[in-house]
Parts: sequence; C-alpha cells; structure tokens
Amino acid sequence: MGKKDPRVDAYIDKAAGFAKPILKRLRAAVHGACPEVEEDMKWSFPHFMYKGMLCSMASFKEHAAFGFWKGSLVVGDTSKNAEAMGHLGRLTSLADLPPKTVLARYIKKAAALNDDGVKVERTAKRAAPKPVRVPPDLAAALNRSAAAHKTFSAFSPSHKREYIDWITEARTAPTRERRVKQTIEWLIEGKARNWKYM
Repeated sequence: MGKKDPRVDAYIDKAAGFAKPILKRLRAAVHGACPEVEEDMKWSFPHFMYKGMLCSMASFKEHAAFGFWKGSLVVGDTSKNAEAMGHLGRLTSLADLPPKTVLARYIKKAAALNDDGVKVERTAKRAAPKPVRVPPDLAAALNRSAAAHKTFSAFSPSHKREYIDWITEARTAPTRERRVKQTIEWLIEGKARNWKYM
C-alpha cells in the first residue's frame, strides 16, 4: 500500500491559491494510478517514489509543474518541458491538466517502466563548468581572512558563484562593500550564501 507524507500536505497548504487544486488533483491521480506509490520531499518539492523515482510536482508564484523522472519515455513528443519545468507545461488552472484518463495512462506507463527496470540514458554530456572569476574586492577580502578563504576554496563553483553574483549585482559601492563584509563573516562561520534556506 502507498504512503502519504505530511510534508506534502504542508507543501500544498503553503502553495498559492491557484495551485492548491492543481497539486491536489495531481497527487490524487498519482495515488489512483499507482496505489503503491510513496511520497517524499526532495529538492524542497514533492516527489512520488515507486521502485525508484516516478514523478514530481512543484508550485511556483505563477504556475505549477509536473514531470516524470523518465519523461522522454512516458510522454514522448507531447512533452511541454520547453514551457516550464516538468512535462505538462505551465499549469495555472485545472483546465491546463490533461484529461484524467490521459494523466492516469502516463502515470501507469511510468510505473511500468520502473517495474521493468528501464533506465534512461543521458544523451547530452554535461558542459564543463565555467571558471569562477573572483572580483578583486572579494579576492582581497578573502586574502585577509584565512578562515573565510578556506571555506570559499572548499565550495563548489555554484556556491562560489552565489556569493560572487550577490556582490556584483549590488547597485552602489556602499552596498557592495557591505556585501563583501557580510560574505566574509558568513564564510568564517562556514556558511553558504543561501544558508538560511538549507
């Protein structure tokens, strides 16, 4: 028997008003088509697990999204992933969802792929990460603090860029100086730029 996760209830409760009925219908459709599905929260949004990753849903400020882990094999050419995350496009109302029978067919197909142990091969190679260019003011501040320098050096390129982007997007010199100072303080404490959300 499947399992619901109270964190998914909380996620739906916090969603924007337009998204709540969409998320509730998607959730019901997944449980209806795959009764053994189990819910989980990954990357801060609801995922449905059945012999591995099956599908997920998410809510944003102006739209919701739904996608399959093996989407290319489930929806094929009908995918609307160019419009939004997921495979059903930008979902702003219940009318944007496919008919219940079509959605159930997709979910059953995704479950069957997992039953059969089908793997999706990556066709594109990941691009090499762009080099991280540390602005001179941040580099100078890092050189003055061994602890901050050590933390920053250990970060992945994406974590480094979060700080760099925050600093370089400052509109005035005083704001930029404050951000450099705050960056050093947080790095000394071992914190990533978005530590409040981790």
